Amino acid sequence: MRELPNIEFDSDSFRRLDETDDTLLNEVDRFIDPVDATALATVERIVNTLVVESSPVVLDLMAGVNSHLPETLRPARVVGLGLHAGELARNPVLTESVVQDLNRDSDLPFPDSTFDVVLNTLSVEYMTRPLALFRGVARVLKPGGLFLVIFSNRMFPQKAVKVWRESSESVHVDLVNLYFDRAGGFDAPASFASIGKPQPRGNLRDGLCLPSDPVYAVYADKQSEEASHRPRPVVAPERVELPDREAVEHRKRLAHWTLRCPYCYEMLTRWKVPDTPFNQWDAEYLYVCLKKDCPHALRSRSAMHEQGNVGLTCRLMYHRERDCFYSVPDLAFGSED
Repeated sequence: MRELPNIEFDSDSFRRLDETDDTLLNEVDRFIDPVDATALATVERIVNTLVVESSPVVLDLMAGVNSHLPETLRPARVVGLGLHAGELARNPVLTESVVQDLNRDSDLPFPDSTFDVVLNTLSVEYMTRPLALFRGVARVLKPGGLFLVIFSNRMFPQKAVKVWRESSESVHVDLVNLYFDRAGGFDAPASFASIGKPQPRGNLRDGLCLPSDPVYAVYADKQSEEASHRPRPVVAPERVELPDREAVEHRKRLAHWTLRCPYCYEMLTRWKVPDTPFNQWDAEYLYVCLKKDCPHALRSRSAMHEQGNVGLTCRLMYHRERDCFYSVPDLAFGSED
């Protein structure tokens, strides 16, 4: 477990910009997912890895229209506790539902040791009484049961609590670890992150060279006499296979005539070099591969992420007069002239 920072919570830590009744925010049904399809698939893989119980009894805490349970999971019972009856009624996996505003009443209406698994997905940032709620989860879990908290970097800022809203993504992981630690009743929590995956095709941000929404998980078992044997999630990064090196080199030698990208073999786009005092290119036109899923672009995005430049990528650019290729940070290349 990572060393936790010494964060002290005060009376302002869990205040929100909008303190109006949460039920008013949900008077209109919000049948939408807060993160993209790639991130949602990652959520399901995490759940599928960590929930090892056969026919578990599951509590979806702060539930909505989607509980994000994988199809391979065969729960005996799924209880959804959420704020909005309309959303719970549309959730296809729930066997029963409870409408309750946990920011008003954090007492969970279930007997002790009821559930094998408690899930909280994409809503921990809205908890105004997280320590009381985590203690309640420890009470209703069976010994050795799993509490899994999953979140991303997306939120409704007006309803997110101050300590979350004003913290970085890495501190968010620390905060949830602190909730577990200070609530008590759990084994030492573990954490997991999936960051930098490509955008799903057809997403509104597809083509902007932005990564998929990150997914973070912090989880722990309720303390018991038996040691936990849960496997750690392993969500492999997207692997980008480059074409055969000899084939790429052969295509590069032909590029002066073909004007095709040697990696994806799409036509290169002719780009007019801007006329500025800072221009260092000795050509009027250069040729750029703008194919968003070109293997060169996808591989460079992964490399940039590893260097800490999340969301950036490089494009392959061809200087025809010099017969040279360059890897250039993604710019607002003009359209074909």
